[in-house]
Amino acid sequence: MTIAQDYFDDVIAKIGAVRDTQADRIEEAARICADSIQGDGLVFTFGTGHGGFAALESFPRTGGVTGFRPIVESSIALMHHVLGDQGTAQYRFMHTQEGYGKAILRSHQIKEGDSLILFSHSGINAVILDMAVEFKERGLKVIGVTSVPHSSQVASRHSSGKRLYEIADVTIDTGIPLEDASQFIDGLEFPVGPTSTSIAVAVSHAINASTAAELVSRGYEPMIMVNTNSNRTKLAHQQNDRNYEELWRRLRDRDFSAPVVR
Repeated sequence: MTIAQDYFDDVIAKIGAVRDTQADRIEEAARICADSIQGDGLVFTFGTGHGGFAALESFPRTGGVTGFRPIVESSIALMHHVLGDQGTAQYRFMHTQEGYGKAILRSHQIKEGDSLILFSHSGINAVILDMAVEFKERGLKVIGVTSVPHSSQVASRHSSGKRLYEIADVTIDTGIPLEDASQFIDGLEFPVGPTSTSIAVAVSHAINASTAAELVSRGYEPMIMVNTNSNRTKLAHQQNDRNYEELWRRLRDRDFSAPVVR
């Protein structure tokens, strides 16, 4: 068996484990998201570094539900520069700075009825925990997509002393082991083939799809993004324009009364 085959087998097994062990929690998360969307709120999604990929997949994305709202902070989302502007050194510093997460949320004007999905493999860094704590203090729901096997073995980097799985109302455990990468090659000290991103993205889509199903079961028709690269491009653009208009309506309704950052 090749490394590639072994890697795919491992990812498939990990997705299967999430399917078998986390289904109830994904449904619980979907109910929270459906409450926000049906209640005219937003489901914010966020992650730093590679965790941001799963957050971005929530909307706008083919098959995605309008009402999900990714938060993207370039300084802690993009690491491909490595050196220079928005480099790795800046990322390492900024995502550990307490208070930054609360400043981000103030700019997005969260309000009653909103909810938050945080994607963080380790679940220990300050920006992620800032956001989780802020939502909880406001009585809003937090969903954490994280690795409990990893997080439970490392210390929090936040003054609360807690990790994401200890704060979130619903924790979806990806089950990814401590070092993430899964393939060990003779002659190499460190493993290759990371798995956390693939699993987190799958969970993101599963929550989104389950939210759509939950809304339909309530008699509420969700607004769905449609693939424009098909044989019904005109219809797809028309539908997606309505989705964007609906998102803008929800954003326009923000009351701009967020408290001063503490």
